[in-house]
Amino acid sequence: MAKDLFHNTVKEALEKDGWTITHDPYELRMEALHLFEAKMQIDLGAERLIAAEKGHEKIAVEVKSLLGPSLIYDLHNLVGQFIDYQIGLEAQEPDRVLYVAVPKIQYERLADQELFKRIVKRAGLKVIVFEPETKVLAKWQK
Repeated sequence: MAKDLFHNTVKEALEKDGWTITHDPYELRMEALHLFEAKMQIDLGAERLIAAEKGHEKIAVEVKSLLGPSLIYDLHNLVGQFIDYQIGLEAQEPDRVLYVAVPKIQYERLADQELFKRIVKRAGLKVIVFEPETKVLAKWQK
């Protein structure tokens, strides 16, 4: 599967933020859902120690540039993938939280749009906003 344009940028930004990349890519084993011929991969898996008594925080991150000719089409694809991957993660590793990582400029184009707000709420979309130029994480929308 092809990596998103910003795959390595997000990977570096996560590492700068204290995350350890544990999977690149994170493969979903679909046997749990009885889809033996299906293969899905989330771009990255990462972990960060929060505190010894709380254990590890684990995430999976799907990177999306949202730079296609239609932002709304890219958004529809993003949401569809998020839902599919969320179902797979719930079956395989329910304590790993799924996020989508999007560039700050694209997020800012969407953030005030009522449709985007409703999609985030309905789909339970969790978003990491990153700065492509500086390779830092700008915002976590949980």
